[in-house]
Amino acid sequence: MDPVMTTANIHHDCETETSSVSSWWPSWRPTSMSLLKTAESKILSFIQNDLWARFVTLPNQERIWTLSITNKTARKPTEQAPKTPLVMVHGFGGGVGLWVRNLDGLCRSRPVHVFDLLGFGRSSRPFFSSDASEAEEQFVTSIEQWRQSVGLENMILLGHSLGGYLATSYAIQYPSRVSHLILVDPWGFPERRQPEPQQHEGQGTELVKRSGPPRWVKAVATIVSYFNPLAVIRVAGPWGPGLVNRFRPDFKRKFEDLFDDDTMTQYIYHCNAQTPSGEVGFRAMTESLGWAKKPMMHRVNLLPPSMPLTMLYGAQSWMDSSSGDKVAQIRNPADTRVLLINGASHHVYADQPEEFNRVVENICTSVD
Repeated sequence: MDPVMTTANIHHDCETETSSVSSWWPSWRPTSMSLLKTAESKILSFIQNDLWARFVTLPNQERIWTLSITNKTARKPTEQAPKTPLVMVHGFGGGVGLWVRNLDGLCRSRPVHVFDLLGFGRSSRPFFSSDASEAEEQFVTSIEQWRQSVGLENMILLGHSLGGYLATSYAIQYPSRVSHLILVDPWGFPERRQPEPQQHEGQGTELVKRSGPPRWVKAVATIVSYFNPLAVIRVAGPWGPGLVNRFRPDFKRKFEDLFDDDTMTQYIYHCNAQTPSGEVGFRAMTESLGWAKKPMMHRVNLLPPSMPLTMLYGAQSWMDSSSGDKVAQIRNPADTRVLLINGASHHVYADQPEEFNRVVENICTSVD
């Protein structure tokens, strides 16, 4: 098989996909792996460089959907040493298509690899443990087996949101494989907030509980906690795509110069309307309202002090960048940087793609 492929010439493994829903579901839930493939292909048609898209099979026969992008002007061999590849790991509910604004820009000086996490997108959807540690280990083991199968000795590892949490866990377990760790608005670092000391007039500081949300909100949150986070779009059946359009119109806006239709929200819908798997693993790792059961702040000290770490946050993100400052205090500040990208929210790579690409490219250049 020619290692240089276009989106119109994808390895025939793609054709062996089977729908992850039972035969009577399509009339109710308008999704299939085939529809996901179609939406993704439309997105990837914007990639201008050489794209190799294929399934990478792990030892247990699970498959990881993988894209490798190289600069088409750099095909001729040179005397320069090969550059450390960049590997990017998407966040919860995402997939390889969300990097469409970044792949061409970041592959100019080195190969770029992106993949759908196990249990998400077009990758296999196995059973995940309900134990937080075991579920995390399933994700991390699949990343290491993927690395071995692809044949990478080391990499610049970038993770967004949930991908940032898993990338950190991976770097702790396999530090020799990570030349630089880049975390983009990473999920799961802070501890669940505790009651804060408050000053009362005429009294000293004491520990008091905030009133918190109304009882009905707590009741709804308790009920929802018994279900997978994105169950609503599956239960909604034919109304599912409309729900994604209604509640995540930002995805359409972020890519509106590329698509004048619902391509991106359709992609998000089809990524998450399949049988939940990675979603189950994520739920196992979380507690009430999305806090990590095993906050990474407790383990970040296990990263080798000499491993360079950069944490990128959107200046307008709902994710608290103070976690990055705390990480810098825990680790050697000389090897830890915290950067804010103005005009960006949680999806930094899509909100400010040019600045994101520039920052990441500078980091990559510093590695080689």
